[in-house]
Amino acid sequence: MEKKSKFKICVAGAVETSACGLDSLEMAKEIGREIAKSGNVLITGAGAGFPMWAAGGAKEEDGDTLMFSPAGSKREHKEAYRLSDNVHDIIIYTGFGYVGSDLLMTKSSDAVIIGCGKVGTIHEFTMAYEEGKPIGVLEGPWDTDEVIRAIVGDKKRTDKPIVFDSDPKRLVKKIIEIISHRQ
Repeated sequence: MEKKSKFKICVAGAVETSACGLDSLEMAKEIGREIAKSGNVLITGAGAGFPMWAAGGAKEEDGDTLMFSPAGSKREHKEAYRLSDNVHDIIIYTGFGYVGSDLLMTKSSDAVIIGCGKVGTIHEFTMAYEEGKPIGVLEGPWDTDEVIRAIVGDKKRTDKPIVFDSDPKRLVKKIIEIISHRQ
């Protein structure tokens, strides 16, 4: 019997979440839970904030999680970057800083879901966009979704697969549908 392959869905977002709003914790966790319920793997690039919350949601559903750390070792991960390592099944210590680990994370993913964030999150978005990865943008009480809309312009005029939704469950479902049709 052929084993069904899992999709690798990256969740990108703010490590420092003060501008994300009160609902962002639950929204991130719901994204993680939905990725896990669908039998797919959640990938993040940091062990804090929005990505960590999503990984925590995935773990609530016994989902598989993978993290690309900017650090070169577990010690550097904890001491220099001050990142958590308690919600991911596998951590790959890249040693490439945030920019390099973001690149590896994005290239390794089948799709990217963007939550609240600032410059780092927009960096993750632009890498996924340039690679033509399916992108889901979570709309919320933050500016990230509006910044992305301004970057891509009229999404009907782009060949890049981008979907926007304020409901985490619908957003994950839309992304899985896009990935499924591309396989």
